[in-house]
Amino acid sequence: MWRIICRAFFLLAIMTFLTGIAYPLAVVGLAEAIFPLPAGGSLVYKNGEPVGSALIGQKFTSPAYFHGRPSAAGQSGYDAASSGGSNLGPTNRKLISTAQERIALVQKENGLKPQTPVPGDLVTASASGLDPHISPEAAFLQVPRVAGTRNLPEEEVRELVERRIERPQLGILGAPRVNVLLLNLALDELTQEHQGSVLKSENR
Repeated sequence: MWRIICRAFFLLAIMTFLTGIAYPLAVVGLAEAIFPLPAGGSLVYKNGEPVGSALIGQKFTSPAYFHGRPSAAGQSGYDAASSGGSNLGPTNRKLISTAQERIALVQKENGLKPQTPVPGDLVTASASGLDPHISPEAAFLQVPRVAGTRNLPEEEVRELVERRIERPQLGILGAPRVNVLLLNLALDELTQEHQGSVLKSENR
């Protein structure tokens, strides 16, 4: 009897070590060796300081930046500790009224006529509430506002968006998309380049 109990505890100890310690460490080590960026949280840095993750959406409200998808994660949205959607059905009155308000807001912010269509990802949250991407259509819609606010050529801002479009994986998985955080960081760089060129021309 005691021999069976001892063997059972011995087997439990071995399996606990293998599945609870050795296997997780091996998986983490392999992931960091092969995919170091995703394994580390896909952190994005600016001037040596982390400014966010390429995998988690952030709230951008300034007219000088591209805006991402709305978020229902947490009370104020974009709460990575409370990932989730609103769980409201397509016929829910609150969802419909909220979408209508967001459509009107997007049209107002971007100087659009009331009947101008607005991409759905600018007025509806994702299931996680933390989607870091928007569609190319949603990004292009914001180009005139962003370019005008920053006093940048609209064509250059549009080209910047085009360069930041991520294509479907393997050509078939997913849809074309634009990472809002990475796009806005590239936008800051473009602005600095223009400011530098203006200073050079003024100093001539």
